[in-house]
Amino acid sequence: MYVKQLRVYNVNGFTLLTIYVKKQTERGPIPMSINSFDNYYMSWKPQLNRTNQPLYISLARQLENDIATGVLLPGTKLPPQRELADFLDINVSTVVRAFKLCSNKGLLTSTVGSGTYVAYDVVTNIFDTPAKKKPYLIDMGSLTPETIPQDEVVTLLEKMIQEDDFGRLLQYNHSAMLFHKEAAVKLLDRAGCHTDADHVLFASGGQNATYAVLAGLFRPGDRIGTAPTVYPGLKSAAKLIGIHLVPIRQENNEFTAEAIQYAYHNEGITGLYVMPDYQNPTTHSMPLSCRKMIARLARDLDLLVIEDGINCLLSPHIHQSIANMAPEQTIFLASLSKTLIPALRLAYIKAPKKYFKNLRNALYAIQLSPSALLMELASRMIVSEKFEGLLERRRQGLKIRNGIVDEILKGYDVRGTEECLHRWLILSEDMSGEQFEHLALEHGIYVYGSQRFAVGKDMPVHAARLGICVPSTYDELREGLKILRQLL
Repeated sequence: MYVKQLRVYNVNGFTLLTIYVKKQTERGPIPMSINSFDNYYMSWKPQLNRTNQPLYISLARQLENDIATGVLLPGTKLPPQRELADFLDINVSTVVRAFKLCSNKGLLTSTVGSGTYVAYDVVTNIFDTPAKKKPYLIDMGSLTPETIPQDEVVTLLEKMIQEDDFGRLLQYNHSAMLFHKEAAVKLLDRAGCHTDADHVLFASGGQNATYAVLAGLFRPGDRIGTAPTVYPGLKSAAKLIGIHLVPIRQENNEFTAEAIQYAYHNEGITGLYVMPDYQNPTTHSMPLSCRKMIARLARDLDLLVIEDGINCLLSPHIHQSIANMAPEQTIFLASLSKTLIPALRLAYIKAPKKYFKNLRNALYAIQLSPSALLMELASRMIVSEKFEGLLERRRQGLKIRNGIVDEILKGYDVRGTEECLHRWLILSEDMSGEQFEHLALEHGIYVYGSQRFAVGKDMPVHAARLGICVPSTYDELREGLKILRQLL
């Protein structure tokens, strides 16, 4: 026996017809619902394929496919999970599991009290070079440093090759020597982070160090606060591991104590990622007051701060690190490939004792320890202070290139200083970063729009990152900038 009851709801201006059906059984009535969604707006109405695989996997795959093919655009708000379950006539837990699967892949982002959105993190792959649509392409997308004279490196290498025990540097590197750790302490001190040899770890590059920190100290589903636009390598690593990046509201490109506290209490962040010097992509440098505030909150809230010091050596002045002010709460990263020479894929990690073992195990497990040859070469450069000459040469080249940018793009809002490896071009309100990226590519210039750096559900500021060191000559840089000016 069936008992039917008709109910009509008005939701957001739309009429939702619900027919409740009670099937009378020996154990009592079983309520079921049949909804009419014909005239009811939903941002996503999937056609669920009922195959042998679990329903939540089938739904997650369709959601992922619709995001990949552009059916669902970044920033789209998805239907409430209960409504979607009602529409598909499935259990709400199935929708919850499907959304969680896609969230762990970085495809979705949720905000307390606001709902679930397609994340801008879906545009994450920043490492592929596009097919050349023109016979000639000027690359201003990546952050490859310019080639500078490297006589100090050549001299050290030649001397090392002549030494009787040079062969040991061609073997596996199982552990760092005290000499290497002391060199690391000296470099970290030069970067504004004071530590000792017992707190130092090594990795084969800054990106690998970042991945090791996420893999060793966080778990899938954990949430880390970041700036609304952030280093794409962090996005890639977080997506691979299943860590959620939560954009922290900023005022004039600055974190505020209120916004961090809100993210901690309402978004459940357990960590915070910052790049205090010449932030990628905005070029913003954090004042001392903001660093002190982050250090204080890290102690008060027991937050793990990942302080990425990749650009700190480019500054002629030594800035106080957050790691100095909150040493037990901060992982400090410094690397050499961007500031000295790209071949030195080497990163130095200062880790508090409570994180040291887990981080060391993560580096070992994923084989991210640097080569003995590179470690020895870098250590000799640091101890002999020959790296200072390379740094000064790097700064002089950057000064010239940034001067060219300021000259050709005069009158436009181009963020950054003479020490920056890139510049942040603010666009007009009617031109998004993605549109400008496509327009520039059509004219033979490769840049990165702001959508590649965005975290969360909100559309990023209309801007583009200009990698000013990639063009091999100053004339090529001028040519590329003049084309961009014409497009502006």
